[in-house]
Amino acid sequence: MQPLVIDVQKSAPWWRYGHVWLVLAGPILVVIACFVTAFIAMRHPDPVLAQDYYRRGLHINKTLAEQKAITAQNALQMAPAMQTRNHVATPKTGVGGDRP
Repeated sequence: MQPLVIDVQKSAPWWRYGHVWLVLAGPILVVIACFVTAFIAMRHPDPVLAQDYYRRGLHINKTLAEQKAITAQNALQMAPAMQTRNHVATPKTGVGGDRP
């Protein structure tokens, strides 16, 4: 009877195999992204809202409405000037300006 021959290949360390790095790359990148996100969050925190944010918002809306009303009033005051300017550019017809 012949002895069983086992072909033993020389194995390399685990870090020499590309598949291991392919499997480990995802979790390693996620951990790095977690640390980067935590660093950014600590470095630039969100601003704290004021206690009276609703009242301030109402005041801003009131101010914007007042500015809109003033703009509309100014537009009405300028209406005669705008009509005159546009009327000057219209051709004269039927007034006697066009004679054959």
